[in-house]
Amino acid sequence: MKAFKYIWPGLWLPLLFLCIMWTTEIIESVLGLRLSYLGVLPRTVGGLKGVFLAPFLHGEWSHIISNSLPFFVLSAILFIAYRRVAYTVFILIYLLTGMFVWLLARGGTFHIGASGLVYGLFGFIFFSGIFRGDIKSIALSLIIAFFYGGMVYGVFPGQPGISWESHLLGAVAGAWLAYMFRSVDKPAPPKWMEEPNETRSFGDFIERIERK
Repeated sequence: MKAFKYIWPGLWLPLLFLCIMWTTEIIESVLGLRLSYLGVLPRTVGGLKGVFLAPFLHGEWSHIISNSLPFFVLSAILFIAYRRVAYTVFILIYLLTGMFVWLLARGGTFHIGASGLVYGLFGFIFFSGIFRGDIKSIALSLIIAFFYGGMVYGVFPGQPGISWESHLLGAVAGAWLAYMFRSVDKPAPPKWMEEPNETRSFGDFIERIERK
């Protein structure tokens, strides 16, 4: 029960997002709708709504299935391991990725899916290990690099039907936020890594001599 109370605050938001994503896809499938027009259409006023709606829209079942597990795993890691900044980082990745896509991605096509958010979460967790340098962050960075390192190929163009711009710009947003929040809630280094205070050490030495 204690473990559940500790973990649950890191799970409710990812689960809520997944519920909305899957409910949307089910509704599209049952009613025969295509809501892709609600995605990000770069550099158009109407396309701005996609900044908020695109992560909940997917082109097909294989699209949402491929995004769901990494989204849940990475967002859960964010909320459990980086509690103090998790909500801020999640919201900023969500908004910045959408805005970057709207500003910089290919025009004339709608960009949809949660993959930009997935790459943003990956970027934050991976680069937090580099910028923070503490044992926990480094360990998490290595773990996700091992399991999801293949995602790096998704930031390159040439894959038909894939918004590689969302992947790349999401990763950039996550990396930038990892740098911006690198010192927030960072654990203190172990005592053996602290630099000795020479003055204090010399004073302690003199005090020990006087006591003798």
